[in-house]
Amino acid sequence: QVQLAESGGGLVQPGGSLRLSCVASGSIYSIYDMGWYRQAPGKQRELVATITTAGTTTYADSVKGRFAISRDNAKNTVYLQMNTLRPEDTAVYYCNVNLMTSWNRVRRNYWGQGTQVTVSS
Repeated sequence: QVQLAESGGGLVQPGGSLRLSCVASGSIYSIYDMGWYRQAPGKQRELVATITTAGTTTYADSVKGRFAISRDNAKNTVYLQMNTLRPEDTAVYYCNVNLMTSWNRVRRNYWGQGTQVTVSS
């Protein structure tokens, strides 16, 4: 069994900051790429940022220069620092982790349950 626990969402004013965290736990053999996606009401889920095991990052154009993804491999954790937040950043944010489970050595993607981020004055 693998669990992804997200935290850090909430209500923030435009221009504010939030930091999301996602911890992977359970029967994990190895973790590969980690990332964050988001889904706004009435829209499809979209990529926000990803980070490889080597630390290479990619970002959606809409968040470049404002968001920063990082990871702590010792803690099986991925973070998303969100600065200069805008109302259009309002969405449910999901972490996505590509990992191999230790009990069957199968590698696949896992999703967190999501955390709400609301940017409003």
